[in-house]
Amino acid sequence: MISRSEVHIPVGTSHLQGLLSIPQAARGLVIFAHGSGSSRFSTRNQEVARRLNDFAIATLLFDLLSSDEGTVDERDGRYRFNVALLSHRLVLATRWAQRYPTSQHLPLAFFGASTGAAAAIIAATEMPESITAVVSRGGRVDLAGHSALTELDAPLLMIVGGADIEVLALNRSAALQLRVEHEVEVIEGAGHLFEEHEALERVADLAAAWFLRNFALVKSSKHEMRG
Repeated sequence: MISRSEVHIPVGTSHLQGLLSIPQAARGLVIFAHGSGSSRFSTRNQEVARRLNDFAIATLLFDLLSSDEGTVDERDGRYRFNVALLSHRLVLATRWAQRYPTSQHLPLAFFGASTGAAAAIIAATEMPESITAVVSRGGRVDLAGHSALTELDAPLLMIVGGADIEVLALNRSAALQLRVEHEVEVIEGAGHLFEEHEALERVADLAAAWFLRNFALVKSSKHEMRG
C-alpha cells in the first residue's frame, strides 16, 4: 500500500508543486532533483520513483521552479542552469519534508538527474547532518564545482550510460575530487536518457540498493547511540 499526496512547498510568496509517495513501512525518503527543462512530470524520474516505491522507499517529486518561473524558463531558459537557485530550492524542499507529518521521521537522500545532480550535491553539502546518500543519473556533477565535490559527506553513486561519453568523462573526473565513499556505475550501451531496453530499470535497482544500504547504516547508528 502506497500513500500518494499532492503537496505544495512554500517558497517566499509562491509555492512549488510536488507528489509525495510513501509506501507502508517506508525505509527512507528520496527527494528528486530533475534535470534542466524538466519537472515533477519527468517520465524517467517517475519510473525510477515507482521502482523505488516497490522497494519500500518513499519519494518526493517536485518542481524546482514555481509555475511563473517555469513559464519564463520555457521561453528563454534563464533558470535551468542556475544551479545555485536549484540547490537552494532543494534545501527548502528538504526542510519542508523534515517538518511534514508523514515524512518527518524518515532518513533522507537525494536523486539528481542531469543538472539536478549538481544541485543535489551542493544541497547535500549545505545540510550534511540531514542527507544520508546521493545518487546521480546521467548527472552533470561537474557543475557542482570543486568546493562542493570536496566537501560532500554523503556517499555518492554516479550512474552513467556507457554511450554517454562526454558525461561519463565528466563523472570520472569529478570522482577524482571526492573524499567520500563513491562509485561510478556504467550501464553499457545506454545513452544519456537511458532509453534502451531495461536501462532505466537497472538505474532504479542500483539506486535502490545504494539508498537502502545507507538508510540501514543510519538506523544502525541511531540504535547504537540509544544503546
